[in-house]
Amino acid sequence: MTARSVPSGKHRLSEELELVRRIGRGDAAAYRLLVDREARYLYGIAHALVGNAADAEDLVQETFASLLNSRFRGEASLRTWLVRILVRRAGMMRRSRGRRREQTGPWSDAPQVPDRNRTALDCDARLDLTTMLECLTPEHRAVIVLRELEGMSYAEIAQTLGVPQGTVESRLHRAREEIRRRFKGYL
Repeated sequence: MTARSVPSGKHRLSEELELVRRIGRGDAAAYRLLVDREARYLYGIAHALVGNAADAEDLVQETFASLLNSRFRGEASLRTWLVRILVRRAGMMRRSRGRRREQTGPWSDAPQVPDRNRTALDCDARLDLTTMLECLTPEHRAVIVLRELEGMSYAEIAQTLGVPQGTVESRLHRAREEIRRRFKGYL
């Protein structure tokens, strides 16, 4: 691969803007290209945020559907912009489910957080990443997923979530501390 074949930041941004323009004009091939290029990445983030495959698939579909009604201005990469839409959609899904639970009663389908007084057998149980993420608040889960799983920089996370970089840093610190505290016996 030569240096010429790797698009520069400005060149890539203009390619992304053109791709979105083509999609806006109804170019199905451009839409398929974007879905093929970004769906797996978005699904990984969605699954880490919501914890199950069906909801993750719904979020990815809603993110791509939102693309048709939104305006990409090229202020960030197309991928960052799509992740921002996905994170917002996940928040909307979470709030909607919270309202439904309030209307139907106090029962929760949320996973149980490990108890500190577990038996020795329970301590031997293997916890997966999804269980650890589910114990976090949505804000903490989002920063952990974007930083630790997706490798985004603090600036990219701040832009994606629409919060100051200092907020990202403090949320990430608190999220890591919460994981250490809750899963001390497992780490």
